[in-house]
Amino acid sequence: MRHPRCRHSPAWQALLLACCLALLASCGGGGGHTPQAAGTGSLSVSIGGLPAGVAGAVTVGGPGGYRKTLTLSGTLDGLAPGAYTLVAASVVQGTGSLAPTPVSQQVQVSAGATASASVAYAAAAPLALRLQEVVSGLSAPIFLTAPPGDSRLFILERAGRVRVVQNGSLLATPFLDISTLTTTSGERGLLSLAFHPQYASNGYFFLYYSNLAGDIVIERRQVSAGNANVADPLSALTILTIAHPTFGNHYGGLLSFGPDGYLYAGTGDGGSAGDPPGNAQNTNVLLGKLLRLDVSASSVAQPYAIPAGNPFAGTAGGRGEIWAYGLRNPWRYAFDVPAQLLYIADVGQSRREEVNVHAVGQAGNNYGWNIMEGTQCYNSSSCNQAGLVLPAVEYDTGSAGSCSITGGYVYRGAALPELAGQYLYSDYCSGWLKSFSYSNGAASAVKDWGIANVGNIMSFGQDAQNELYMLSATGTVYRIVRQ
Repeated sequence: MRHPRCRHSPAWQALLLACCLALLASCGGGGGHTPQAAGTGSLSVSIGGLPAGVAGAVTVGGPGGYRKTLTLSGTLDGLAPGAYTLVAASVVQGTGSLAPTPVSQQVQVSAGATASASVAYAAAAPLALRLQEVVSGLSAPIFLTAPPGDSRLFILERAGRVRVVQNGSLLATPFLDISTLTTTSGERGLLSLAFHPQYASNGYFFLYYSNLAGDIVIERRQVSAGNANVADPLSALTILTIAHPTFGNHYGGLLSFGPDGYLYAGTGDGGSAGDPPGNAQNTNVLLGKLLRLDVSASSVAQPYAIPAGNPFAGTAGGRGEIWAYGLRNPWRYAFDVPAQLLYIADVGQSRREEVNVHAVGQAGNNYGWNIMEGTQCYNSSSCNQAGLVLPAVEYDTGSAGSCSITGGYVYRGAALPELAGQYLYSDYCSGWLKSFSYSNGAASAVKDWGIANVGNIMSFGQDAQNELYMLSATGTVYRIVRQ
């Protein structure tokens, strides 16, 4: 038997039906959007031409700071009357892109009415790159960087000066000049600079250079209190000095903060041909290595600490500063934070130039030198490759005028979305620009971008917006831009 409260009179059923009909009417039936509040209007946006799984990028802005981004067709309700601007951005599809038409349009929304707008996507022309001159007349520009969130460019001249480009102009006064502390003999000089991740609050930056004795110096300095474009000349704190006796080449040269907040340094094997002392495979010396240091509390008494995750920390098997070894001359390396990958471009001896790629957090990698040069045994018909990390990409030293790889960065800027995730690199002698993609443990889509030789490419640079630059020994700095 039913519960007495479930017995409905005909009057009650009629009332219930009326309520349901009223509720359906208030929901707009099958119209798909909510009713208009008094005095408001709607905007129906049609986004076409998108393949399945590809999202559009149409931003709608209007009165009262209204802003909304649509990825698919839809109707915006409850809009205040007035002019609304739609701006459509290109979207990536594979290695190409889809371009919108129109890019920008304005639509008038009226109270009680639905306005409409449409955006059509279609395949854009393939991405082509060119080099745009940023500044010239420099003396051997060897590195470019910027503090986080900063619009300036800091360019290092090998002789020991750090120059500032602000609002497109090269400032006359150097940010720093340590030319009396270094020399450009051989491969020596001021080689790189790394801004502390909290530079905006602590003003710290770190230098990598060779001193007059030829040793490697890693040093912390600080910006002056009264002028953001000049460093404090009395702020130097030596973090680490590494003996580099006998030879004037293979200094490595890059300092960089990793995504873990530690300071990394790439050192060369000490020079000459073939690494005569065997430094790269010797974990009791700091040459031919990638080092990882904790400089969060640097002081005169303790310039750095050894991070707990370093492979030889607290053991007798090697120096605690070492993160990876078996490197010949890692002139430039790069962290790709979104993919958590580390790219190391290692300059070859006479047969192979190479790029090694591995997970950021993997410690203790042995990249093979001087057992191997790239994927070939060095100075031997056979060798024991067990435990060695082989390169993801390599090319012949001396091929097509090449001589020495110049490593770059994985592109993560906003100006060239089609290039996202690709690693860009060059060669000191050939001056070309190439890239490749890396995923699932393998490199693919190696591409030559057809850049004419613009002089010996000494280094790449990256600004605070993740746009990339190429630095030529002619004294010119170029930005990589769309053709």
